[in-house]
Amino acid sequence: MNERESLMKQIHVRLGPLALLLTVIVICMTVLGLLALTTARGDLSMARRYAEAVDTRYSLEAKGQAFLWETAKDPGALNQLERDKNGTFWRILSENGMSLRIGLAGKGRGFRVVSWQFTQESWEPKEDIGGLWNGG
Repeated sequence: MNERESLMKQIHVRLGPLALLLTVIVICMTVLGLLALTTARGDLSMARRYAEAVDTRYSLEAKGQAFLWETAKDPGALNQLERDKNGTFWRILSENGMSLRIGLAGKGRGFRVVSWQFTQESWEPKEDIGGLWNGG
């Protein structure tokens, strides 16, 4: 037994480097997990904004089609619209910062669509952000 006891005393297990390595691995995995969570939240936010924009665009498209249908049933309604110097009648539909600009040209007793254009209102910051350079 004396030999065995002396052999056990000679074997030293060093946990210092192993504990340090495991600590670094845990910190790295935690940081990577937080980055993945932050990225997923950003992607979700962007997907929701895109869905709102597509919903608004399709809503304006449906309203524009309904306007064309009503105008086709009563071509005399064209005279109630704004008219430019070229004789084009214009109707602008807006919703949630997006607009649909429809241009119609009179054609005999009917009309034809000469413009069907979506535009997005330009974004302007509502306030100054702590003295940061505004690019101007």
